[in-house]
Amino acid sequence: MRNTTKITTAVLAAGALTLGLTACGSDKGTGSGAADTKAPLTVAATPTPQGEILTYVKDNLAKKAGLELEVKEFTDYVTPNTAVQQGEVDANYFQHQPYLDDFNKKNGTEIVAVSGATVHLEPLGVYSKGVKKLADLGKGATIALPNDTTNEARALKLLEANGVLKLKKGAGYDATPKDIAANPRNLKFKELEAAQLPRSLGDVDAAVINGNYALEAGLSPAEDAIAAESPKGNPYGNFLAVKKGNEDDPRVRKLAKLLTSPEVKKFIEKKYAGSVVAAF
Repeated sequence: MRNTTKITTAVLAAGALTLGLTACGSDKGTGSGAADTKAPLTVAATPTPQGEILTYVKDNLAKKAGLELEVKEFTDYVTPNTAVQQGEVDANYFQHQPYLDDFNKKNGTEIVAVSGATVHLEPLGVYSKGVKKLADLGKGATIALPNDTTNEARALKLLEANGVLKLKKGAGYDATPKDIAANPRNLKFKELEAAQLPRSLGDVDAAVINGNYALEAGLSPAEDAIAAESPKGNPYGNFLAVKKGNEDDPRVRKLAKLLTSPEVKKFIEKKYAGSVVAAF
């Protein structure tokens, strides 16, 4: 039976940021070696596919490996990191390296990827209720984009790769619409929180949606996207992350091994049919 705590995080995220990034009376996850390695390993994750993958590990692989695993689900991209930084959870699994680098820089956090624990890629896709291909977007059409720094740049690069626009030379992982050098169709861009993008489809001509939120909304990146990222050479693989200093916690190493096991790869391939791709 799934033992997962679902948490509505709009208030939690704000509260976590207001409280700051200091530990809340807990030794767990301090990076000082004080974590109780005999306690259950608590991992924060977004529900789909990360929470589902972790639940598969919990239900099918963890006990045999001697690992007691607890999963806490969050629906935003902020709280899983603040929870790790504050020691409220031991690890998280929801993000890629460009996002983590940007988050650490902006928030003064010390969260690191666990070596050898990059698990999967969720191809970013463009979705539309009105057109079947990007070339059919009319002049002045509105495209919704994720408003967090790295995923917005990722969305713009996807549009550029499909000939919709051209970015300025050297535009990197922090590109915004201000970095567009050529926009021949005079497209307009609406920046929204990533989780809101599927709900925006009725209000815009197209939206660039993260794979996990597309899946939660019943959209298939493999079948419904009118354009999608290629997994080849893609830097946006999702991985297990901890507060710096906790990378070698034996529980973390066990989970990293399980998440990159043949069993998990088979689970990803069977359950998501190309909408989520194993990255190991």
